[in-house]
Amino acid sequence: MAMAVIVMASNFLVQYPVNYTLGPLVLSDLLTWGAFTYPVAFLVTDFSNRQFGPARARLIVLTGFVLAVALSIFVATPRIAIASGSAFIVAQFMDVSIFNRLRHQPRWWQAPLVSSALSSILDTALFFALAFAAVFSVLGANDAFAIELAPLIGVFSLEVPRWASWALGDLGVKLLVSILLLVPYRVLLGLFQSPAIAAKS
Repeated sequence: MAMAVIVMASNFLVQYPVNYTLGPLVLSDLLTWGAFTYPVAFLVTDFSNRQFGPARARLIVLTGFVLAVALSIFVATPRIAIASGSAFIVAQFMDVSIFNRLRHQPRWWQAPLVSSALSSILDTALFFALAFAAVFSVLGANDAFAIELAPLIGVFSLEVPRWASWALGDLGVKLLVSILLLVPYRVLLGLFQSPAIAAKS
């Protein structure tokens, strides 16, 4: 259920650019609020994988996927729901596979960090292309603000569709949040495993 809530909240929040400026940066050209909530989905997947194994983690991903797509129809446009569902299932399954291959590495942080980072790149590319790129208008109407040309990440002279800068900003936040989420991940490991096992995880 936690997975469904995270994805549904992210699908709602991705429709809202961050309307602030930071010096020369116009954050609405760079970020949506969904970038701050979605990385928690990788924390849930990685912790489930660590605790219960890849088969159970995939089941949690599938359950979250079904619930999130069903509920997202009420809080997001159909195109956002399709893009989110597609990116979610592909990226989360990739996360489970990468994490499982790295789970026995001596550094406890390696599996969650590498799997989350690589999966975030795939998720971001798929989601933003399907949700906003004009070429995918077959999935739903184009968002005029998203496809409008604007300076790359709000500061460079190269003009790109605004959604491309959102994707780069979103990815940057996801990667930063993935690093920050290593703290609660480690705390959860300590709470749910014996000290000897947690030290090796």
